[in-house]
This record gives sequence, C-alpha cells and structure tokens, in this order.
Amino acid sequence: MTQYVRRDKEALAKRVAQDITDGASVNLGIGMPTLVANYISKDREVLLHSENGILGMGPAPAAGQEDYDLINAGKQPVTLLAGGAFFHHADSFAMMRGGHLDICVLGAFQVSETGDLANWHTGEADAIPAVGGAMDLAIGAKQTWVMMDLLTKKGQSKVVKACTYPLTGIACVKRIYTDLCTLECTPQGLKLIDAVEGLEREALCEMLGLQLH
Repeated sequence: MTQYVRRDKEALAKRVAQDITDGASVNLGIGMPTLVANYISKDREVLLHSENGILGMGPAPAAGQEDYDLINAGKQPVTLLAGGAFFHHADSFAMMRGGHLDICVLGAFQVSETGDLANWHTGEADAIPAVGGAMDLAIGAKQTWVMMDLLTKKGQSKVVKACTYPLTGIACVKRIYTDLCTLECTPQGLKLIDAVEGLEREALCEMLGLQLH
C-alpha cells in the first residue's frame, strides 16, 4: 500500500488560506478555521470577520502580547489590523445574514455529496447542541467552505452520500478542505481538486464510499 502523510492542522489552514482571493471578506468559524488567519498572504488584502463583532481581524498575537478584551468567537485572543473595527453582535449578524461575506469557513460533523452541512449537533442524547451563528453563516455567505478531518476517530468518512445528523444548511457547501484531500461540491457531484501525495483517487473513493469527478 502506498504511504501518505496527512495534513496537520497548520498545513490544512495554509491550504485553505491559499484559495482566499485578494479583496475577499471572510468569516472564520470556531475551532480549526481560526488558524487560517495566521496564513493569509501579506500581499493580499483580506477582510477577516468574527461573528462576535470584529472586522479587520489579524493573526494570533505573539506570546505575551495577548489582549483578552480582544477575542474571536472562540474566545481566543486576536489582533486587529490597521482600519479594523469591533462592534455590536447584532451588527455582526446583520453582515452575516445580509450577504456581505464572500466566504465563511466552518467546521463540520458531516457534509453530503450535494453540499448539505451538519455541524451543530450529532443527535446523541448526551451531546450538547452548539449552533451559534453557523446557520446564518452557511446561508448568508456567498460561499461556504468546510475545514475538517476527513475521517472520524472510528475511521468513518465525514463526507457522506446523505447526512444522518441534524442539518445546518441544505446544498450550501461549495468546498471541503480536509487533512487528506480538497473537494468541490458541484451539480454533477463531488469533484476532486487535490489529495495528499501518495493517496490515489481509487483509494480515496473507497475511503469515502463515493465516486469523484
């Protein structure tokens, strides 16, 4: 069997940042997506938004430079770029719901091959629901990207034919960035953009239980 190396969280964040275009306004969701802020190329002007009320967010502060009055939606300290601003939560949600964001990057429990998103509840009796602003972002942003590990801890694919968890949004996901591959959701089905070195298309399709274009 050909050996391959998974992207770690930092490499995955760098891969997502690579596709963010100059001039884009982008929301980074809680969890892994927050790491993307650290890899935005300095030659691109990208306006980062956080749902708790920040526009113009920068990368994580250096050790010892943290200001815990300036945090993202995941309660992590962040920086503010020149011209950045912070404002009321309601204004932030108006931006999210009003179609003013070009891209949102969210985590997920499952994504279907048609772009349905499930990321707020597993349906388990002891699970704690955590929808936050995910529904507003998934529907309000012009493009929804998902950033996640491809497989669960049990080795099951999180990219599925149809979601079995409660849905966050229907047919809203355009791209899926994972530790093993990058996929695009199209009307014809899932399209393979890239995979880590050594992972063949056939092996990936078997892993997913789905066909790729």
